[in-house]
Amino acid sequence: MAENNQQDHGPRESMEYDVVIVGGGPAGLSAAIRLKQLAAEKSVEIGVCVLEKGSEIGAHIVSGAVMDPRALNELMPDWKERDAPLNVPVTEDRFLFLSETRATSVPNWALPDNFKNHGNYVISLANVTRWLGQQAEALGVEIFPGFPAAEVLYNGDGSVKGVATGNMGIGKDGEPTGNFQLGMELHAKYTLFCEGCRGHLGRQLNENFKLGKNADPQVYGIGIKELWEIDPAKHQPGLVIHTAGWPLQSDTYGGSFLYHIDNNQVMVGFVVGLAYQNPYLSPFEEFQRYKTHPEIRKFLEGGKRVSYGARAITAGGLMSLPKLVFPGGALVGDDAGFLNASRIKGSHAAIKTGMLAADAAFDALHNGRQHDELAAYPEAFKQSWLYRELYKARNFKQWMSKGLYLGTLMVGIEQKVLAGNVPWTLRHRHRDHEMLKPASQCKPIEYPRPDGKLTFDRLSSVFISNTNHEENQPAHLTLRDASVPVNVNLRTYAGPESRFCPAGVYEYVKDDQQQDRLQINAQNCVHCKTCDIKDPTQNIVWVTPEGGGGPNYPNM
Repeated sequence: MAENNQQDHGPRESMEYDVVIVGGGPAGLSAAIRLKQLAAEKSVEIGVCVLEKGSEIGAHIVSGAVMDPRALNELMPDWKERDAPLNVPVTEDRFLFLSETRATSVPNWALPDNFKNHGNYVISLANVTRWLGQQAEALGVEIFPGFPAAEVLYNGDGSVKGVATGNMGIGKDGEPTGNFQLGMELHAKYTLFCEGCRGHLGRQLNENFKLGKNADPQVYGIGIKELWEIDPAKHQPGLVIHTAGWPLQSDTYGGSFLYHIDNNQVMVGFVVGLAYQNPYLSPFEEFQRYKTHPEIRKFLEGGKRVSYGARAITAGGLMSLPKLVFPGGALVGDDAGFLNASRIKGSHAAIKTGMLAADAAFDALHNGRQHDELAAYPEAFKQSWLYRELYKARNFKQWMSKGLYLGTLMVGIEQKVLAGNVPWTLRHRHRDHEMLKPASQCKPIEYPRPDGKLTFDRLSSVFISNTNHEENQPAHLTLRDASVPVNVNLRTYAGPESRFCPAGVYEYVKDDQQQDRLQINAQNCVHCKTCDIKDPTQNIVWVTPEGGGGPNYPNM
């Protein structure tokens, strides 16, 4: 180990690798596995490490999920023999349009291919990720869970040199405590950023290298999910149900999923597009209300809620992809936005782009290059089946943002009638945070009180997400200007932070002088990143907390 970079607290130690991967999700682990596979084929040594901010691999992974195994087949054709946790093939697809009391089923012949899941699997993505971690370690990948990459390091020529992990043991006052531990620098010839949606460092790289200047603005949804154990008599392993419509208004993009996995469990979740306009809307409360629909409650009644989680989702698709490479590194998976919103699937895209980035990095290393742009990665993506899949679906979110009825009609024409072969391309024009209307122009929404059986409050939900942060540390939810929440967000938008956060992090309280102030309960944060995206003033900035903090999702 070499000493480097004089910091406020003295020099940091550094470690050298060929490739450093930030994020231990499907994208990062697939890239690591692929690098080691290629090294074994060529009989060369390659040093690869993965940094993961969660306490263990999979701890921060929450997703639907129905998985298309296409990319996994390419990465590890013998995954079945290796006991990958893809155990529940999809047996039936149902798509329902909901009104408040009724459900209208779309006949299967009328469903576009993006809603057909034959050959796919209902999975826990957290468990698939844990399995990928085991495969990576068996190949010699060094994995460091509980170590968030907090800072991008640059060489003198501006290329990415690697990352530094955050200091540990800093008190709320910003001063070192008795447990203080300096962060570590990890230097690499190439650094792959695989942090998932709205990555903390990916966003900085985007700004630094102007990666998004030729792309449409990225747009997002928030996905909120619960895992339930239900009555065995109601359980149908492999049943996949999607809905649109109620409880959302027709002008608000969103929908739900209810997936029957094994062990008498179902995954139930709700997605709300973050371009919604009414500041009184609460995605969390809409989800709770959705579960009371007769067609949904019939599965859940008498069951038990086991776990809860939430995560932002990139929904912009192909038109919002930034430039993927920059000197010394690349954006991979959902850090770039490789999610197919029309299929509600991203894990196959994460695995595929992880492999493509690994191929490009290995080729560069094998030819003695370092710290340059991995141009072969975006070129390989453009030649891939993933590009063709995303190209076919490139207009999905743009149509759906025009309202449920017109959107459904046009997506049906594009996907079902024309099989995605359309000569027109629609563009995203606005960022999600620009879309909120002032509260004075909107109608408040009255949400029913939770019953504690089918519907719940935020705090009991956060409790079963096993979320924890070391209390004596600086808040990782920072404000650019402490006066803005009350003076702008509360006065103009009726304090939307208290509603768009699914974990009760933000609440407006009165101080001793009966003046409003924003209280930030950073302990509750499930790392969904919604505040970073939807805050109308872009005053909230999400930074990495101390290592290992956040949710600990089992089977999510």
